[in-house]
Amino acid sequence: METEQSRRIRPRRTHQKSRLGCKTCKKRRVKCDEKKPTCTNCRQHAVICEYATESAAPSRPPRRPYRFRPSRYEIQIDPSSTTDTSKQSPSPGPTPTPPLESISLADLQLFHHYVTSTASTVTEGEDRKHLWDIYVPQWGFAFPSILHLILALSALHLAHQQPAMRGQYLKQADDHFTFGVRSVTTVLSSLNADNCQYIYISAVLICLIYFGHGPRAGEFLVFSETGQAEWLVLMRGVKSIVESRRAEVFSGVLAPDALEAEAQVDSELAEELERHKEQIRVVQVLMRAETGDPAIKEMYDSALYSLQDIFDEVYRMRAAGKHGVNLMHLVIGWLYRLSEEFVEWLEAKDPLALAVLAYWVILLKYMQSSWLMTGWDEHVMAGIQASLPEEHQRWIEWPLECIFGDRQPGV
Repeated sequence: METEQSRRIRPRRTHQKSRLGCKTCKKRRVKCDEKKPTCTNCRQHAVICEYATESAAPSRPPRRPYRFRPSRYEIQIDPSSTTDTSKQSPSPGPTPTPPLESISLADLQLFHHYVTSTASTVTEGEDRKHLWDIYVPQWGFAFPSILHLILALSALHLAHQQPAMRGQYLKQADDHFTFGVRSVTTVLSSLNADNCQYIYISAVLICLIYFGHGPRAGEFLVFSETGQAEWLVLMRGVKSIVESRRAEVFSGVLAPDALEAEAQVDSELAEELERHKEQIRVVQVLMRAETGDPAIKEMYDSALYSLQDIFDEVYRMRAAGKHGVNLMHLVIGWLYRLSEEFVEWLEAKDPLALAVLAYWVILLKYMQSSWLMTGWDEHVMAGIQASLPEEHQRWIEWPLECIFGDRQPGV
């Protein structure tokens, strides 16, 4: 006889399981709401959402394996694919570690070199927060564009250290750079509080890689012989990320350090600094006489006044024994803070704007202890000289002397 308890047990409700979810949700083994073109899960995780076709696809060439563990931010690249984004596969979620055969030993060598050597060159001093040797590599496993970019930077460092194998390491650097840029580009439109630090560090690494590759013919950081300067595009990318998510980016391990006590500039350095500032004031007078437009005068004055302030800061850093990449935030920071109008005049190779830039190039000379900055001071100065009309050459005599001495620059 049926008991009272058995009568109270309700039968389990049945439901029909869907087999039509997207590939990403299937790989992550989570329920897909099947919204198209992008399901809710993929939209929240900022990855490409792809659904299976109705019929089985014909056999295809094997996909190129991941170099490291896949991530929600990574994309796989089919060797036979074109630039059509429909050929890109969505990234899987957390998965078991891939078999050893899918990990390149060459990449492991690059990773080891980055952690043991390259990371220390990004700071040239004590990294108390261990940002570059611990945090950035760890972030790379959550955000593979960072991983590819630190491998690219490591390969460039090895190319600098081992000239006999330069070609091989440059090839590795270019491969990883391509993967890194392509991967971060897919999530730029989904910049949020969760990924903004990853994207910011990726953008910084891209700029460092540009420097590490060395000077390029016809490219002079903020102006070019052929149009818009490549590096200027990268800097604007960093600027847009910072301006949209400043509070979230500069938090935690990326929070600014407390200001250190300023070092006293000794008499020898102080005299050298004053000579630079005196020459800047001389060219400032020439520029004021050159233009009658008050707004243009104000633009040049503002750039030159701020440049003198940067000279003061750089010399205090030098007095404290800091050089190379330790000056990066000051020297590159001046370019970063230039008004967009002044940058446009530089891009147009306006003679007065180029003359101002020539005095800034002097500061690149003090960064030559870093392998990242080797040759950039001479390269940019040579580009400025080649772009200036003959009647304006006298405006850059001091910067030319500081960079080249008695030698003749060559582009």
